[in-house]
This record gives sequence, C-alpha cells and structure tokens, in this order.
Amino acid sequence: MTVDPTSETWAELVRLASPTEERNPRTTDIDLLPTAQVVRLITDEDARVPGAVQAQADRIAAAVELAVAAIRAGHRVHYAGAGTSGRLGVLDAAELAPTYGVGPEWFDAHMAGGAEAITRAVENAEDHDRAGRADLDHVAAGDVVVGLAASGRTPYVRGALELARERGAATVLVSANPAAPLTPLADVAILVDTGPEAITGSTRMKAAGAQKIVLNTFSTAVMVRLGKTYSNLMVDVRATNAKLRARLVRLLAQATGLEPEECEPVLAEAGGEVPTALVALLGGVDVATARTALAAGGSVRAALAGLPATR
Repeated sequence: MTVDPTSETWAELVRLASPTEERNPRTTDIDLLPTAQVVRLITDEDARVPGAVQAQADRIAAAVELAVAAIRAGHRVHYAGAGTSGRLGVLDAAELAPTYGVGPEWFDAHMAGGAEAITRAVENAEDHDRAGRADLDHVAAGDVVVGLAASGRTPYVRGALELARERGAATVLVSANPAAPLTPLADVAILVDTGPEAITGSTRMKAAGAQKIVLNTFSTAVMVRLGKTYSNLMVDVRATNAKLRARLVRLLAQATGLEPEECEPVLAEAGGEVPTALVALLGGVDVATARTALAAGGSVRAALAGLPATR
C-alpha cells in the first residue's frame, strides 16, 4: 500500500520507529567537521557492529540448525527482503554458487520489486505484504524462510513470513531493531542492536553491515555443517577459469602436504572434482574408489572414514 501521511497508518509507523531511525547524539555535528573527522565518526560507529552481531551468536546458530535440517531433508532456504536488506540476501545467495557449488536448489533469494530493484530503487516495493506472499508462493512445508528487515516491520517481509508459517515452513527474522514488530512471526529472531545510524535512518550503514555479517556467518556455517569444506578449505569451488583451476591445485596441495605437480594429474583424472581428488590423495586410493566413498559418505571426512582400514 502507499502510505498517506495523514492516515492512522502513518501515525502507527512513526510510533513504531526503529532505533535505526533515532538521531545519533555522537554525530549531530558531523556536517561541521573536516573530512578526517567525518570518516573517523563513521568508522567509530561501524566498529560497534561486530560486537552487536556476536551478542546474537546463539540465535544465529539456532537458525543454522534449522537450515541444515531443512536442506538435509531435501528442502530449501529462502531469503526475503527489500531495499538494502533484500540486496544483501541476493548477494549472499549468489555468492554460494562459485564458492560452494550451491545454487537455488538450496538457497533462493527474493527481493521486493524483483530483479530491477537490485540495481535501482523501486518505490513502494516494500509496502505490499501481498507481494511478499506472491514472490514466495512456491515455499513448501519443511523449507526455511529468512526475513531480512532492518526496521523489523517491512510489509513485504511480513507477507513472506506469514505465508511461510501457513505453509509449515520454519521462519527466521534478521533485524536491527531489538523490538522488531515481526518477531512473533519468527521461530528464530536475530535482532542485532546496532543503535542509531551515523546519518539518521540510513540503514545501509550499520544495520546493513550487521546483516551482511549475519548472512555471511549463517550461510558459511550451513556450508561447513553440510560438508562443503574440508578443514577450513573450500572443496566445492567451481573452477570456471584458469585462475580458479590453479587455486584448486593449490588447495589440494595445502590439504595433503603434497607438491602441486603430484596433485594436478589426480585432479584431472577426477574431472576437476576436488572432493574426489582429495579423498584419492589422502586415502591413497584410485579415483573410482574415492568417488564411490564420497557417494556413500557425502563429505570428504565421512568418505575417508569409510575407506577400508587396510588401504
């Protein structure tokens, strides 16, 4: 809906204003300062973000567990947001493909206003809860829907979360408002208290920084728990160019302690599949045996544990 400043809805929005929309007493003179001090003020505010996110670590972990269980059961994680929050969800989902070999079959992102809104503002796109419902109409029981709303009240996100609950999907809310009105719709509410922005209401600053860290932590932890890493190494990187192919060889050398020259032919024999090459090299088995072990175990560590002890 389009908000009428004379309506009761407008008054309600003012009453429910998020802390991100309050004036910051530390930056009231920011427009009078020289550049170095302006930058110092902004970076001082940004330095408050990591601690605020860390305070939500247990809730982030709870959201990770929901996502891991959903994906293991054949379901998906959906991000839903508007404006900067929506763009961060799109970014996080997109980056999982080259990094972990994961696409929309695991993580799907939805943004108010659609693809056009990723690169330019689409006015009023966030004001329609019915749009959130429509964009997530394919959500199924067992999925997880993560609502991204700095203010914690975005109608688009409300519609997405309401639909998710009706469908039997688990719900998560990520907000910079400790009193987010949408909290009752979330099974897990990650409410990062970033406080007033350096520039009043500019939630692309601290609130967005917090959401970026939360999403990085959330999706990375999900990938780790689902066996997409071996130690702290990415084993499902998609090598789409020469630089990435060289990186895969270095990764194998780091993981095994072998020389790149020893790793490269095994990677080639494995068809560029890093997990297969890694199991072959670490387990001292041929590529075919490594591939069979991976199919049975699902991860590098499980595959290695499943190899015959007499190898």
